[in-house]
Amino acid sequence: MTIKSFISTGLLSLGLLSASVMAAPISIDHVVAVVDDDIIMDSELQQRIDDVQRQNRGAQLPPTSVIRDQVLERMILESIQLQMADRGGIRIADAELNNALRRIAAQNQMSLSEFRQAMESEGVSFTLARDQIRNEMRVSRVQRFQVGERIQITDQDVDYFLASDLGKLASAAEYRIGHILIAVPSQASPADLQKAETQAHGIVANLRNGADFQQTAIAQSNGRNALKGGDLGWRKEAQLPGIFADVIPELQVGEVSNPIKSASGYHIVTVTEKRGGTTQMITQTKVRHILVQPNELRNAKKTKELIERIYKRLQNGEDFETLAREFSDDPGSGASGGDLGWVNPGDMVPAFDKTMAATQPGELSEPFESRFGWHVLQVEGRKETDIGAEKQRDQVRQMLYSRRFEEELPIWLRKIRSEAYVDIKGDE
Repeated sequence: MTIKSFISTGLLSLGLLSASVMAAPISIDHVVAVVDDDIIMDSELQQRIDDVQRQNRGAQLPPTSVIRDQVLERMILESIQLQMADRGGIRIADAELNNALRRIAAQNQMSLSEFRQAMESEGVSFTLARDQIRNEMRVSRVQRFQVGERIQITDQDVDYFLASDLGKLASAAEYRIGHILIAVPSQASPADLQKAETQAHGIVANLRNGADFQQTAIAQSNGRNALKGGDLGWRKEAQLPGIFADVIPELQVGEVSNPIKSASGYHIVTVTEKRGGTTQMITQTKVRHILVQPNELRNAKKTKELIERIYKRLQNGEDFETLAREFSDDPGSGASGGDLGWVNPGDMVPAFDKTMAATQPGELSEPFESRFGWHVLQVEGRKETDIGAEKQRDQVRQMLYSRRFEEELPIWLRKIRSEAYVDIKGDE
């Protein structure tokens, strides 16, 4: 073959190849659905389908066409809600998004950087995942505003639930019980009974003087669980043996009962642990404070100097309430002499909470700084308060709200879907 014919053949081959390439079908991205003012592209849909298949790798999945329809419907609902978020000005700040990502990483026992590496090692774009999580947070906020705002849980709703059988069961306390039995013969004589009673009272006295309950049970109990240290395990209030039913709920954890007489002998019980129920004791503190903050006329140094002068005046016996009304920058408490009332642990910022806990009733704290400015506080008293019933009602209210929300959400989603303009395109 001559050089000329080789070139001609080469050009012909190249031309055929080019024609072949031009004739081959090329996949072009296209719109699969129009949703109000938004569109869903085929590439977006395929990415979501790939995510579903990857997350369920190894599971028996329905045909791809079924998955495609389900994923597309989910994306349509998401688009409708994201457009609602746009119109409502709902945004998720980067700091809030980063905190959510850290929580997700922590749930997987990873740091944020480790979580990112794990996702990318599985072929998942961290940037796309981050955007998706941001969108999910925005959708959740829209749902809370649109559905949650219409749900009202009244005190009567809470009362009805607590009075129901389910409410009673859910709120019932559980007790872990320690038990000692001083048995008597079936045909016990008065002397036998007296001996057993005397022994039971002696055991109670020893236990209240610090003797170990488990060791005492092993050494002296005739009960079936004696070798387990008298441990009867956990019992709901409704499951308590009849002879203990009135005694156990009245005992504090670690408290030992008086001897309880029955046909089998004398019983001694204690509550080793308790959970559930409505009892939850916390230590409340009655406190006043003076807050001094920097402002346009007072820089950080002068602010610290002022709180130190106030502290010296308090140490010299000047009235706390009078100085609080004169100097405190806290608009809530300043007018009432710095009075914050009875404060629960954790109600205040950490610096305040820590100083308050370390200050004894009747004492002043030294000046300390929090993110609000400089404080000096005075503890006026402490008391133990049972907030169990209040906390229980809050938990029931939240449970009823969640239950109602789950009932209302699908109804609302069907409504917004029916009201939206949705045009699903055929295959192109």
